[in-house]
Amino acid sequence: MARSHMTAPTLILSNARALPPVSRLIVSLAQTVLTWDLRRHGRRALRDLDPHLLRDIGLSEQSAAEEGAKAFWRA
Repeated sequence: MARSHMTAPTLILSNARALPPVSRLIVSLAQTVLTWDLRRHGRRALRDLDPHLLRDIGLSEQSAAEEGAKAFWRA
């Protein structure tokens, strides 16, 4: 079974090292929340796909159900 990796867009800051520690922590937290939200939406969409669409993208109903059942914080 092929494993897909969903990635969140990365916030690129040119002077990230120049940020105060609290700001870096907030940016990191925001990126984590964004990643979780993208996983949640992606897994829900995958879970709701029709069987013929799953076949089009090369997934079985079982693998889509397994991925859709994962918690959003699990990679």
